[in-house]
Amino acid sequence: MADTEALRQIAHSRAPLSTWLGVVLLFALFGVIVLAVIGPMPRGSDYEETRAKKRMETLKTVREDAEKALNTYAWIDKNKGAVRIPISRAMELTTAELAKQKPAPAGPIATPQAQSPAPPTSPAPGASPKPGAAQPAGSPSTPAPAASASPPQTAASPQTQAPASPPPAAQSSPGAPASPSPARTP
Repeated sequence: MADTEALRQIAHSRAPLSTWLGVVLLFALFGVIVLAVIGPMPRGSDYEETRAKKRMETLKTVREDAEKALNTYAWIDKNKGAVRIPISRAMELTTAELAKQKPAPAGPIATPQAQSPAPPTSPAPGASPKPGAAQPAGSPSTPAPAASASPPQTAASPQTQAPASPPPAAQSSPGAPASPSPARTP
């Protein structure tokens, strides 16, 4: 009886023949797919040589088309009357047209010191500098045109201009020292 049970265990432990046949067929199918993909691909240096020849032919035709477009007459749009002319003729026409035109004379180049002072526009109240007030170093003696284009100043903005001029007490008192007092920061 031990013999029959041992044979049964061996028969059940082994995979059936159909399973092995299925695995073999899957490997064969995979091989066929690989051959179908790789088979038509060209191999060796012939493939690169043919690709190089095709690129050279394409380049040659593109250059011929460009040369033809640059050096021949042709209609671009016949209804509108637009034509293409050779580039050499277009350059000749353009230079002849430019030669007929006289260049405009250049005006004098003005330096900032040579410019005439622009009349200041009416500044906001309280923001006008005093006639005897000293200007800070580095600022021009006349107001800049950009300052006249600025928006009206508010009541807080005269405080920002106060350090630029000496305090009113230094201007009105006759016994004040000749040197201006140092500017105070707000």
